[in-house]
Amino acid sequence: MGDLIEAAGRGDAAEVRQLLHEGADVNALSASGRTAVTAAALGDHVEAARVLISAGADVDLQDADRNNPLLVTGETGSVAMLREVLKASPNLGATNRYGGVAVIPASDRGHVDYVREILKTGIDVDHVNHLGWTALLEAVILGDGGPAHVEIVRLLLAAGADRSIADRDGVTALQHARDRGYDDMVALLS
Repeated sequence: MGDLIEAAGRGDAAEVRQLLHEGADVNALSASGRTAVTAAALGDHVEAARVLISAGADVDLQDADRNNPLLVTGETGSVAMLREVLKASPNLGATNRYGGVAVIPASDRGHVDYVREILKTGIDVDHVNHLGWTALLEAVILGDGGPAHVEIVRLLLAAGADRSIADRDGVTALQHARDRGYDDMVALLS
């Protein structure tokens, strides 16, 4: 039998179940502070995460990179993993290494289905990260102006995102969209 974190990272739900049955600590930490449930989330191994969460894994523990399962899903865009993590009532205000909540990286990466799903949780749509950006600003600044990012802008606005919040230079999402020639976003933000 191997290590619980390694088994979760491989997505070996049967081994995870067996190790837990043998008394493995569901919240054991790797040298970098990573938990098995975060390792499962990084690999999008939903069944392994389900086993760990059912066994009481603490989904709020963050590793040295400030990752936890919820924050990882914002990067990967895995709606299935998000749904599993939400069963454990995670701290929606947890922030990643950039000071952002999970909706921010999902917005800049164009994860439409994920953004739609996480907005149902009441996550702070206007959270400002260390760069001075909200999810709306990131969708425009780091997005490509294509259909996915346009839809994310629409979803964020429908969820009440404040279009008047500007970046540290005083530039709003509307002005960034204009500067980039993202006409569909300009129409939504005007």
